[in-house]
Amino acid sequence: MTKIFTDYQERWLTGIGLLVLVGLIGWINNFFVMWAFLGVIYMFAFYEAMKLFKLISPPAYFWAALLWVFAYFYPNPDDLFFLVAILFGASIAYLHNFDKKLILPFLYPVSGILFFLILYEDFGIQAMFWLLVTVALTDVGAFFTGKAIGKTRFSDTSPNKTLEGVIGGIVVATAFGTYAGLYITPFWTALIVSFFTAIASVFGDLFESYLKREAGVKDSGNLLPGHGGILDRIDGYLFGAPMMVIALRAFL
Repeated sequence: MTKIFTDYQERWLTGIGLLVLVGLIGWINNFFVMWAFLGVIYMFAFYEAMKLFKLISPPAYFWAALLWVFAYFYPNPDDLFFLVAILFGASIAYLHNFDKKLILPFLYPVSGILFFLILYEDFGIQAMFWLLVTVALTDVGAFFTGKAIGKTRFSDTSPNKTLEGVIGGIVVATAFGTYAGLYITPFWTALIVSFFTAIASVFGDLFESYLKREAGVKDSGNLLPGHGGILDRIDGYLFGAPMMVIALRAFL
């Protein structure tokens, strides 16, 4: 066990620093501060996605930033993605030579990060904590379970991920996530939402691994020592946040 901590010391230290920062943002619990904090994550993630998709378009950054400004004032940020889709469709039809691939970073990660804001707006800071616990423990549980008993490869997309690790991560995340969710929902709702959010986060991680394999890179960036880029750190959340919002809307 000690070897795991010493071998990944930089990763653990960065993770602790991020937890302190996130804890501070949660303690402040102010919409503008949350929006600004998520906005920084949003722009770095957008930049990394542009690199992964091998896209070069300075105007895309302007439109991405403008969309986030709109998200601050607009009461239903998830609607904004459909507005983006309409504008892209109109641009493709009218301009003909418009690069269709520019829709990709607005699909991933923009749409996912919009759901972070929706979760906070609709369900409060307790839901953000619930999401953090569920996704983080899916990752941590999978890591330790995989190291201990992992033998069966989960997917060729991510050769180091094992089926045993994935199952262990989902079980651990569902157990602790359910407890975190009791502040918002009854037990069975918290259990179901935590379970599906944990599963979604596994595939969020796997999807980013797929994008990196397609791009031929190890990490999406180098901003976070021991972790890589912003997308490397939030990949599970980009699938987990929409799933949690959808599940909560379905069961509450």
